Amino acid sequence: QVQLVESGGGLVQAGGSLRLSCAASGRTFSGYFMGWFRQVPGKEREFVAGIWWSAGVTYYANSVKGRFTISRDNADNTVYLQMHSLKPEDTAVYYCAAGRSGTRVPNDYDSWGQGTQVTVSS
Repeated sequence: QVQLVESGGGLVQAGGSLRLSCAASGRTFSGYFMGWFRQVPGKEREFVAGIWWSAGVTYYANSVKGRFTISRDNADNTVYLQMHSLKPEDTAVYYCAAGRSGTRVPNDYDSWGQGTQVTVSS
């Protein structure tokens, strides 16, 4: 049973930084694509960043490119999302997800975490 547990969210002022963590367990994730998504009430869940676990190749939404960095640590099976220069529009619940397709479509992912709230004040 795959389990993804996010942590690291919180309240930060605009221009600040946060690092989100996603502890992954329950299987070997080589060959998997790990994604970070975010969602605000009334809007669809949107792709933020993704990484192929084995190769370490990364992808970003245009809105976060240059500010966010996704990485993974093979030793402790954790995926990170380092966020800098945060803006109020980055406020959302952030979710970690695992899938094999490597797409930006939420329905293509097999497993999801419970989410962590990020709030950026102006």
